[in-house]
Amino acid sequence: MSQSSASLTLAPLTAETAEPAAATALETAARRLGFVPNMYGYMAYAPDLLGTYLAGYDGFRRTSGFQPDEQETVFLAVSEANGCDYCVAAHSMIAEKMSKVPADAIAALRNGGPLPDPRLQALATFTRTMVRTAGRPSRADVDAFLAAGFEPRQIFAVILAIGVKTFSNYTNHIVATKLDPAFVAYEVTA
Repeated sequence: MSQSSASLTLAPLTAETAEPAAATALETAARRLGFVPNMYGYMAYAPDLLGTYLAGYDGFRRTSGFQPDEQETVFLAVSEANGCDYCVAAHSMIAEKMSKVPADAIAALRNGGPLPDPRLQALATFTRTMVRTAGRPSRADVDAFLAAGFEPRQIFAVILAIGVKTFSNYTNHIVATKLDPAFVAYEVTA
């Protein structure tokens, strides 16, 4: 999973160079995270892209009904399926440091392999299926997801996560976003 060379060469915007709406979001990120992810600086070229991404991301975290390890399973499954090395690295760090996802599960999610936990496997499989079929899972796919103990409303939460990650994955693809120092240890290598 390697990012292709960038189609667009730009420097990420900063709070000083971005439009006011995006500048506020970048300042908030700096306060919350201690740094502004490079990806946010690129999304700031379209303030509504950055704002929509941040609102959707926060909404997924708050209301999806998924536990932290399940949230990272979804985000990593989408990013791996979309071939986004930046987001795979970032969510690998979050999975390990914040969501306490076991190392073997992170490794499996990074390479699209099977997970040791059946519930997380069902979630990753369903998420990958949703990405690969452009939201057209079979009845059997939906039944397997629900049989793993998930609720119908969580299908819509997966759709939200796919939308959010598509924003970030495509942003990173178009500019080949450089990894932030916080994510370098999780870099995807061939």
